[in-house]
Amino acid sequence: MGRIVMKFGGTSMAGTERIRRVARIVARQQAAGHEVAVVVSAMAGETDRLVNFCREANPLYDPAEYDVVVASGEQVTSGLLALTLQALGCKARSWLGWQLPIHTDDAYAKARIGEIETDAIAASMAAGEIAVIPGFQGVSDAGRVTTLGRGGSDTSAVAVAAALKADRCDIYTDVDGVYTTDPRIVAKAKKLKHVTYEEMLELASVGSKVLQTRSVSLAMKEGVRVQVLSSFIDDDATPADEIPGTMIVSDEELEGLDMEAQLITGIAADKNEAKVILTRVPDKPGTVAAIFSPLAGANINVDMIIQNVGRDKGETDVTFTVPAADLLRAQTLLEAQRDVIGFNRIITDAKVAKISVVGVGMRSHAGVASTMFKALADRGINIQAISTSEIKVSVLIDEDETELAVRVLHTAYGLDGE
Repeated sequence: MGRIVMKFGGTSMAGTERIRRVARIVARQQAAGHEVAVVVSAMAGETDRLVNFCREANPLYDPAEYDVVVASGEQVTSGLLALTLQALGCKARSWLGWQLPIHTDDAYAKARIGEIETDAIAASMAAGEIAVIPGFQGVSDAGRVTTLGRGGSDTSAVAVAAALKADRCDIYTDVDGVYTTDPRIVAKAKKLKHVTYEEMLELASVGSKVLQTRSVSLAMKEGVRVQVLSSFIDDDATPADEIPGTMIVSDEELEGLDMEAQLITGIAADKNEAKVILTRVPDKPGTVAAIFSPLAGANINVDMIIQNVGRDKGETDVTFTVPAADLLRAQTLLEAQRDVIGFNRIITDAKVAKISVVGVGMRSHAGVASTMFKALADRGINIQAISTSEIKVSVLIDEDETELAVRVLHTAYGLDGE
C-alpha cells in the first residue's frame, strides 16, 4: 500500500488508556497494508513538569543538561506505545533520536534538524515492524541529546516523513481538522478538506494553534503531504484513508483537485499581541533603523508597522506590534535608546487582538480588503493598524471585540456552514 508517518500529541498520549487508543489506531493502519512509523509527544503537562525541575535545580541551567531532562518525556511515551503495540500482537520497537540517528546542530533547546539516517529504520518497517520515534529530540555532532524547542514534535514528524519519502504525514491531535475559524467562536465554522502550505503557514502565524509554524514550513520545503486528524475517535470509526481530516498540500496539487477553490480559506484571531506607539519621532533617515535594530538584537519579533505622515516640525509617530510576552522587554530597550531615537514618549496597549483573513484566492480577486473593512465598520469595530501579504489581510482591533469581529467576517465572506 503506502508508507505513512503518524504523529500523536500530548493529549493523545496522556495516560495508559489513551495510549491504548493510539495503539489501536496505529495497528489498524498497519493492518490496512501500510508501512508505519509513529512520532509521539510527551504526555500532556509532562514537559512543563520537567522544565520546572530544571529551574528548581539551577535557575541558570546548562542548556545541554536541560535537553537531557526534557527529552525524557518523549522517551517514556515511545517506549510505552511500543509495549502497548506488542500487547496487541504487533511487531514494534522504539527508536530514540540518537539511535536513528536524527542529526541536529548544537543549539540546545532550539536545535535544527540537519539529516536523518533512515537505512536501518526503513529496513525494519519493510519487515513489518512499527517504528515508534520520540518527537522533539535529536543528537548533536558531539553526541549530546538535543531538543528542537517547544512544539517540536510536529517538526520531527514532518522531517521523518521527508527522510523516509512517506506518502503522507498524519498529525493526530485533539481536533479533527483545520476549520474556517475556531468552532468555539463560530458554531457554523466548516472543516476544510484541503489547505495549501502557504495558507496553513499564514493561519499558523496569526493565531491558529492546529500546527506549529516550523513544521508547516518544513513540509512546504520538502513537499510532504500533511493531514490533520483527531485521535479521539471510536474504535469502529472509518479509517483515515476513507474519511480524511484536512490535507495540507501544494498549490499545484490543489489546482489539480476536482473542486472550486474558495476565495477565503479562514479567519484567525490572535490575542497575544501588544501595540507600541512612539510619538514625535524625528522624520529623517536612520530613525526607523534605530527603533527596530535593538528589538531585532533581542529577538523580539515586530509584526504590524505604521509610520504616520510627517508633521510640520519634521516629526512623526511610529506604531508597531510585538508579542504580548515581549512588551515589557521591548519597552525597556526602547527607553534605553530614547536619546538615540529621539522620541517624545512611549504609549503601549496590551488589550488588542489581531484578526486575519487568509486565502490564496486573494491573488486573483479584488475587493477582499474592502469587504473586511466595511463589515467591521458596519458593526462599529475600529481598526487600529493594518498589514497585508499576498494571501492575507490582518487588522488590529480592541481585544474585547475579538469574537464579534470573527463572527462578522466569517459571515461576510460566506464561510458559514449549516
